[in-house]
Amino acid sequence: MTRPVKKFAKKYCKYTQMKIEYIDYKDTTLIKTSLSERGKIMPRRLTGTSKKYQEMVEVAIKRARHMALIPYVVDTQNLTAPAFVTFK
Repeated sequence: MTRPVKKFAKKYCKYTQMKIEYIDYKDTTLIKTSLSERGKIMPRRLTGTSKKYQEMVEVAIKRARHMALIPYVVDTQNLTAPAFVTFK
């Protein structure tokens, strides 16, 4: 009997690989990788983020939303535009 073939690679925590110690709410480019196109927080099972970093990501996203760096709600009529605009 043959084994089923895996269709996907093992997910690794990108924050562990980048050796990040703290995820800051002001770093919107780093936070943007953990948001969906509608601006929702991506779950651990989809991103492969470890529990420690997922908790830091959630706190950073919630703080950034409170400080109006990223929106709470994204316009669903125009999904071709990015979820939020980063200011330089």
